[in-house]
Amino acid sequence: MTENLEAIASPPLPQMTNAGLQASTAFTAIDEFGQQREGHIAAERALTVYLDKKEIVTLMTLGTQPELLVLGWLRNQRLLPEISQIKAIQVDWETESAVITTHNGVEDLDVKMGRRTVTTGCGQGTVFGSLMDDIDKIKLPQVRIRQSTLYRLLHTLSEHNEVYKRAGAVHGCALCKDHRMLHFVEDVGRHNAVDAIAGQMWLNDTQGHNKLFYTTGRLTSEMVIKVAQMGIPVLLSRSGVTEMGQTLAQKIGVTLIARAKGKHFLVYNGAEQIEFDAIPEKRPTATTVTEHRRP
Repeated sequence: MTENLEAIASPPLPQMTNAGLQASTAFTAIDEFGQQREGHIAAERALTVYLDKKEIVTLMTLGTQPELLVLGWLRNQRLLPEISQIKAIQVDWETESAVITTHNGVEDLDVKMGRRTVTTGCGQGTVFGSLMDDIDKIKLPQVRIRQSTLYRLLHTLSEHNEVYKRAGAVHGCALCKDHRMLHFVEDVGRHNAVDAIAGQMWLNDTQGHNKLFYTTGRLTSEMVIKVAQMGIPVLLSRSGVTEMGQTLAQKIGVTLIARAKGKHFLVYNGAEQIEFDAIPEKRPTATTVTEHRRP
């Protein structure tokens, strides 16, 4: 009886390689004084994905977590509803390929791939199928967020972005809970970093209902949809928001916080979920300062 319960609780997971590479390479550049400057550049690589021997997409990536990237890409493209359908993911950098093998194939694969939306993601992200197919089915919980907790999280996040600090040219994303960062990924595009985190969540059966998602990139419709599909109710960015991103966040119920850096942030949706318990002191205006100095 116990063995049956364990089998039900632990569905079979795909076999995966561990082919992660270094995110940057050393490089010597010439500065404005004509002098050599030692540094690093982001190591962008092409990874062509094959699903049951059919070529479906080429992803441009740093290649640090390629198996999780491919796994999360499958989840966010809604090509496979259950992780147990995947037999194996094998990455081979000599052929620049990721080979996905399923147990029983993918139903209506050609139909799903025939409907393609090129998004605003860095490197032009592509979403197969209709972006709006499952929007009305998504139900996200309402989560209260303390301003003080948000500030603690922003302080934690500011200490990361390791590849960006060393080489630039990348975006970072993080899965967070309260003020803690649970998982952080950097890649050449924010959509890749999102997919890698989605892959880890899928692999570990991590639920998103009590989590917050952070990205260094702008909050577009693609970002809102991906985070909502992961079941995460709060989306945070140091960058801006697009109109469609805000509209979808309002429709789905994603709390949308942008321009978040230091003590500053702007809430574009879900302000009623924020507990303003750490309001910073307002800076005096020029008029106030002038009046204060009058004899």
